[in-house]
Amino acid sequence: MIPLKDYNPTTRRPVVTVTLIALCVVTFLWQIGQGARGFERTVYGLGMIPAVLTGRAELVPELVMVAPWMTLFTSMFLHGGWMHLIGNMLYLWIFGNNVEDRLGHGGFLAFYLASGLAAAALQILPDPAAETPMVGASGAISGVLGAYLVFFPRARVLVLIPVGFLFVYTLPAGWLLGFWFLFQILSALGTPASAGGVAWWAHIGGFAFGALVAFFLKRSPRRPRVSHRRGPWG
Repeated sequence: MIPLKDYNPTTRRPVVTVTLIALCVVTFLWQIGQGARGFERTVYGLGMIPAVLTGRAELVPELVMVAPWMTLFTSMFLHGGWMHLIGNMLYLWIFGNNVEDRLGHGGFLAFYLASGLAAAALQILPDPAAETPMVGASGAISGVLGAYLVFFPRARVLVLIPVGFLFVYTLPAGWLLGFWFLFQILSALGTPASAGGVAWWAHIGGFAFGALVAFFLKRSPRRPRVSHRRGPWG
């Protein structure tokens, strides 16, 4: 199922969401501008490699671009290909604005980065000696999806369902994101930790972190916020 849009209006301009999307797009354009060998160097030099981060391996000097701990952040803005980038940015655009609206601009940015760190932590845990670089915003975006599920489970989402033909249908966010999370769990359990490809555990870690944070925020007393401006950013 591919989300196309949600029917959930906001009251704030999603400036952080748009900025994050712009940064990811510009970074990817910079990556492909390096040529094939340069692109690979960005993945190894700026991607998060569990074995390097845990001190079980070292990069050859010509691949080192930043300190290992910094790759926890730089890896969130890299992508491995156009489809990887487009898929992540689509989810961030659809679901990020409402979570940003709920948390505020500064709160959303901190939450987004923290979700990315939580995603990286769970990706490292099953195999700290893994030497495959992890790149992509999907761990942080998974945290956004977890928060959206808790904050807006009944929001309607227009999805594209390819079942031999293209079928467009509107679903509650709880159904869509619940199915998405279940798929991540089944995929992670069916994939060896040492295998490359999709970072399933990062998705699970980010989503669980985002849902947990949203759960506690939703239970805490909330001051009413008065807004004199509404925008079409649903």
